This record gives sequence, C-alpha cells and structure tokens, in this order.
Amino acid sequence: MFDVQLRYQYRVTPTPGQCLRAARVFGCRRVVWNDALAIQKPRKASNKLLGSPKGRLAEGPYQQIPKSAELGKKLITQAKATADRAFLSDCPVGVLQQALRDLDAAWRAHEDSKTGKRKGSTVAPPRFKSKKDHRQTARFTRSDRFSITRASIWALRGLPSSRTVRTSPRRSTYGARRKS
Repeated sequence: MFDVQLRYQYRVTPTPGQCLRAARVFGCRRVVWNDALAIQKPRKASNKLLGSPKGRLAEGPYQQIPKSAELGKKLITQAKATADRAFLSDCPVGVLQQALRDLDAAWRAHEDSKTGKRKGSTVAPPRFKSKKDHRQTARFTRSDRFSITRASIWALRGLPSSRTVRTSPRRSTYGARRKS
C-alpha cells in the first residue's frame, strides 16, 4: 500500500507579539546553524589541504567531522545550560535539530555535486546565515506539536504563549509516494 504525502504552503498573518516570538525562533535557528558551521568549516578546510587518503599532498591526521547528533548534544542541550545561550530554551527543540539536519543535507548536496553523484551544476558549500537576510524559515516537526485546524488556524503549542495564528492556504503540491 502506498501513501501520498502532501505539502502545503500557507501565508501566516501573526499578531505583533507572535511576530516577536517567531523572530526569536528564527534567530535561535540561525545561531545553531552558524555555530555548527563554525565547527565544521575549518575541519573540512584542513582535511581538504591533506588531499584524498590515497594520494596525500601533506602529512597529518584527518579531523573527524562531527555528526548532527554530536552537534545537537553540544550546541543545543549543553548550550542551553550556559548563560550565553540560555535563550535557546525559548525555541522548540525540533526546529533546532532540523537546522542541524538541514546543514548536513547542504554539505551532502555540496559533496555529491562535486563528485558527480548529484546531477546538474555544482552546489556551493553552506554559508553563514545573516541577521540582515529577510528569508527566514523554520521547519517544525511533529515533536513541536504543530497542527493546522479546519478553521485555517495554525496552532503551535511548543512556542511559548503563541496560541494560534491565522493562516490562508496558498497552494498545495503533491509529494512523493511512500510505502507504508
């Protein structure tokens, strides 16, 4: 049996207080992305200088690139306990974990486009996110208790005091078929 997954796009019209809370979520996601990229980028650059394991250009050990689970432990769980990053507690944890998964997918797309596993033009490596860029996104998972009700109200109970947000459907697109 196959299930068809649908993807919907919605236009969200939040209140001013909800805009502030959404901005905090986007900011927390950006901080986790940039912290993870700051850890990974120098390691990948030093590994690139060494060359491939078969034909090394320089001597030295390859540095292990941390997986998203290790980064999640360090950049989300342990960072919430510090005074510098205590604001991460205000954001749903699924959004922060999704940021790390998205960063892994960006690195994978970059590597696959260089080796030829991915068709099309080469994909640039991931870049740091800027406060000044107005293209802000956050992907909510089921663990964030995200739902859209019949009355076109976006309910996100994982976000503090957000209650519900009015939405209007933009367009629906069919996703891939999936075996169940």
